[in-house]
Amino acid sequence: MMATQSTNYFRGMELLVAYYRNPSVDVRNQLVRLNAGLVKKTAYRVSLQCVEPYEDLVQIGYLGLIRAIERFNPHQGCAFSSFAVPFIRGEMLHFLRDKGSVVKIPRRWQELQQEGQRVSKKLSATLGRPPEDAEMACALDVSLQEWLESKLAAQNRLPLSLDATVGQTVDCSVTLGETLPDSRDQALQHWEEDRQQLHGAIRQLEEKTQAAIEFVFFRDLPRKEAAKRIGVSPMTVTRHLQRGMNDLGFLLQTQIPERLAS
Repeated sequence: MMATQSTNYFRGMELLVAYYRNPSVDVRNQLVRLNAGLVKKTAYRVSLQCVEPYEDLVQIGYLGLIRAIERFNPHQGCAFSSFAVPFIRGEMLHFLRDKGSVVKIPRRWQELQQEGQRVSKKLSATLGRPPEDAEMACALDVSLQEWLESKLAAQNRLPLSLDATVGQTVDCSVTLGETLPDSRDQALQHWEEDRQQLHGAIRQLEEKTQAAIEFVFFRDLPRKEAAKRIGVSPMTVTRHLQRGMNDLGFLLQTQIPERLAS
C-alpha cells in the first residue's frame, strides 16, 4: 500500500510539471482523478457542518481542485496537497455562503422563530414593551426551554465578527480573528514536513538512485541528460527511478502524510 502511495506521489509530481509546462485537458483530468481523495475528505468534513448533501459538496470541490491545478507552480517548493485544500474548501464555503446559513437548525425551530417574530410585534403593541421570554413561550404554546433553545439557535446563525472577543489574557483581549489559523502558514508548515520526510527517506537510497530522483524529479532534466550526468544509460536511470519509488514506499511507511494519498 505504501509503495502505491509513493508511486502516486511521484506520478503526481510528473503530471504537475507536465501540466505547468504545457497545460492540457487530458493531463488536468488525470490530476483531478489522482487527487480526488483531497476533495472527498474535505467534502466530508464540511458536510458535518452544513445541511448540503455530501455529493453536492464533492462536485463543487472539484471546481476548487481544478482551480488549484491551473494555478500551481511545481517549482515554488510547496506540496500540492497543502496548496490545493484551501482552494477546494474555499469553493465549498463560497457555495454555502451564497446559498445561506451553514449552521444546521431543525425546521421546527426555524418555523418557531418565524412565528415568534409575528407574535413579538403583536405582544409589544399590546404590552407597550418587548415581551419577556416566558410571555413569548406562552403565546406560542411551547415550553420556555424550547423557546430559549430556538432563540439561541437563531442567534448562532448570525455571522460573527472577526473582532468579537472570544478570550482574555492578562493585558489584552483575544479576538476571533486572532484565533483563526493562517492558511499560508499552514501550507508552509505542511510543505516543510513533507520536504523533511521525503528527503530523509531519499538519503537512505543508493547513491545513483538518489541522483536519478534528484535530476529527473527535482531538477526536471530529461532522462537522457540525467543518464549522462550520472554516467549510466537512460534505461538504467529508469530502473533506478522505479527501484527508488518502490524503496521509498517502504522507507516512508506511516511517515507519508495522509493528505498525500489520493
